[in-house]
Amino acid sequence: MGLAGLVGVAATGVVIAREERRRRAYTPDEIRERLHARLDASPPASPGEAGG
Repeated sequence: MGLAGLVGVAATGVVIAREERRRRAYTPDEIRERLHARLDASPPASPGEAGG
């Protein structure tokens, strides 16, 4: 594996760690609010999409 490959792996690890820190910074109430907002913004499902 070359130097460029090692740099790529290290950069990917940094990005993943940064995203995980950002994700863990939310309180449970903030997560719930964000999920509700996402649900409200999504289009309603057709009757056949419910999986029943």
